[in-house]
Amino acid sequence: MKPVYKRLLLKLSGEVLAGEKGTGIDFEKVLDVCERVKQCVDMGVQVAIVVGGGNFWRGRSSGKMDRTRADHMGMLATSINSLALADALEQLGVTARVQTAIEMRQIAEPYIRNKAVRHLEKGRVVIFGCGTGNPFFSTDTAAALRAAEIGADVIFKATNVDGVYDSDPKLNPDAKKYDTLSHIDVLQQGLHVMDSTAASLCMDNGIEILVFNLDNPDNIVSAVTGETIGTLVK
Repeated sequence: MKPVYKRLLLKLSGEVLAGEKGTGIDFEKVLDVCERVKQCVDMGVQVAIVVGGGNFWRGRSSGKMDRTRADHMGMLATSINSLALADALEQLGVTARVQTAIEMRQIAEPYIRNKAVRHLEKGRVVIFGCGTGNPFFSTDTAAALRAAEIGADVIFKATNVDGVYDSDPKLNPDAKKYDTLSHIDVLQQGLHVMDSTAASLCMDNGIEILVFNLDNPDNIVSAVTGETIGTLVK
């Protein structure tokens, strides 16, 4: 199987790592995902990962707490997930580096763009933690920003639905799935691909987004080899 992408950014939600438990980390699920990442690396694809923190904490749904502080807690949650991913990859024999947007030198490298690119060129997986390092910005926006900075060909947005629909398929059995969309369609129709900040950033920088279901982790490899899955936003 020949890959169709040379460098990709995989965006994982925190909930994906929680598996069926819904919270915390399901290490079987993490290993499952990382095995597919290893297959991509073995094909010569350069892989970077941005991970959310929703399996531990969600800043935007933190009640009366100060939003900035709540978002800082969310960033720390993403760093826990990043370390879990790095450990799973290393168990599988893949060299991984965690870079965080907030400095925590004892456990991870600080985010340095040139260093991240060098790691990728050497075949290492780079995991970006702590989002953008700024409150009020989602990890989707972090994924779009890092993808632009490292020159990724595509963002793989791995979710719990098999693509983008015109309405919620769980509520509407007649919901229509899109195979392809333009960035402007996503913004104008308010489709839930990414938040508008992230979607605008992808549009301005011409970054494709492939939305697919991660219930079957093999979809990562299928997407890398160009099989038609999910919804492609370009």
